[in-house]
Amino acid sequence: MKTAEYRSMQKGTGLRFLCGVLMAMVVMLSGCAANVDVFRDENMDFGAIRSVAVMPFSNLSKDQLAGERVRDVFNTMLLATGAIYSIPSGEVARGITSAGIANPTAPTPEEVVKLAKMIKVDGVIVGVLREYGDVRSGTASADVISLSLQLLEGQTGRIVWSASTTQGGISVTDRLFGGGGRPINDVTEMAVNELITKLFE
Repeated sequence: MKTAEYRSMQKGTGLRFLCGVLMAMVVMLSGCAANVDVFRDENMDFGAIRSVAVMPFSNLSKDQLAGERVRDVFNTMLLATGAIYSIPSGEVARGITSAGIANPTAPTPEEVVKLAKMIKVDGVIVGVLREYGDVRSGTASADVISLSLQLLEGQTGRIVWSASTTQGGISVTDRLFGGGGRPINDVTEMAVNELITKLFE
């Protein structure tokens, strides 16, 4: 009798342990997807970058206005840091026209140097918006954003910093219990904040 009770207790303990492990895995995987890849030129004095021009972002998403929306959020949040001055988009647009830049989303090093000198900035930021908006998997759906940015030095036009991030998407919890994830505005702010944090590290 004691042996049977002991085996029953062992079985119960094993099941509780297994349930605990599974719950821990669900909690770990239930957060939003997030990853960041970063390149940083170790020879660059980033303290010398006090002002930047944020160029129009290349928009590969289905939403035609997404690039400007994300660029506006990035400009606002960068200005809010107080560490770098991001010049107004209108001034950037006039500089692009005056410098004769054919493709503002991917300027050449020579065009970057010319623009930086013309509008008096220390650096130029370019970006690529790869994903923006709703993604679906079965009955679950959620908003996702995937964004890459590069900082180009104004004096040489070379890339001194580059980073990318993906935020949002469908979590394990969404798949199991349904749900729509975070709103696109929240996901966008999370992605931009992640990149700005990496810029100042």
